[in-house]
Amino acid sequence: MRTTIGYTLESIGYVVGAQGLVGFASQTFFGTEWGWLHKVVDLPPTAYLGIVAAGLALVIVGVRTRRTPRRQETA
Repeated sequence: MRTTIGYTLESIGYVVGAQGLVGFASQTFFGTEWGWLHKVVDLPPTAYLGIVAAGLALVIVGVRTRRTPRRQETA
């Protein structure tokens, strides 16, 4: 179960982080809006950096959650 939860959190983190990065880059460098996040909320470019940080945090939690459990010693 831990493995499934870890992979799920990690996958969600990659998507959230990518959307934050795309949203920040598109508004900052091109003056347009890319991705799907701008269709849900209207955020300033700096808020997208917070979304990138949230995505990175989800990836880190997912990786730590899915680590292989310790081996049980058999006699």
